[in-house]
Amino acid sequence: MSTIIYPSPIFGPVKSRRLGISLGINLLPGDGKVCTFDCIYCECGFNKDHRPGTPLPKREDVARGLETKLAGMQAEGTLPDVITFAGNGEPTIHPQFGEIIDDTIALRNKYCPGAKVSVLSNATMINKPAVFRALMKVDNNILKLDTVDRVFIEGIDRPTGKYDLEETIMHMKAFKGRIVIQTIFFKGNIGDMKIDNTTPEYVEPWIETVKQIAPREVMVYTIDRETPVQGLQKATREELDRIVDRLKLEGIKASASY
Repeated sequence: MSTIIYPSPIFGPVKSRRLGISLGINLLPGDGKVCTFDCIYCECGFNKDHRPGTPLPKREDVARGLETKLAGMQAEGTLPDVITFAGNGEPTIHPQFGEIIDDTIALRNKYCPGAKVSVLSNATMINKPAVFRALMKVDNNILKLDTVDRVFIEGIDRPTGKYDLEETIMHMKAFKGRIVIQTIFFKGNIGDMKIDNTTPEYVEPWIETVKQIAPREVMVYTIDRETPVQGLQKATREELDRIVDRLKLEGIKASASY
């Protein structure tokens, strides 16, 4: 099985299906994975298989690396559409996440004021006031909500610590629209567990919750790369389009990446 482990702290730029030309910031080590979820579809593999041997990058190293990269891109005339916090796990676990967001916004304003600052997060840390405040500052606060079915969450997203769905939803509502919901849809089997969150029994309760959260936008997508659990299947274009159409019927802006 092939997995993707990203360099740290700066990687790319890469072409994102959802965000355009994206310059990545990886606040996790460059030799392993650190995450509060252990998703069966994660392109970085399972947590246990990629334990890092190096520490998290320091705030000053992130800022220095980002400034060097942006200055070079500016000189080449190839500025990014977006600066994206992603990489080998959950970016918001970094103890200086808020300060790094401030540094990044300042450097964005200096070198590429037209670029957006985005964070891809599984939302497990949004109960922390400092994380919440930092996410309120970024252009694209993109938070995962794969389902509102607890069995699915435990079997598919596999939180590594305490995960309170109701509390997470409550904090998502508190962003008051300054949030983008990101949800993956796919199919397959894990032992005796059949997976297919494209069906109405999963989609309808999820849509009702999304309506309560009232996000600025919803991004739905499906598997794009090899997964640590074999045999998972992409949701079809038709299935994703049907989910997007349902969201739009509820007055929610939505898009699909196939």
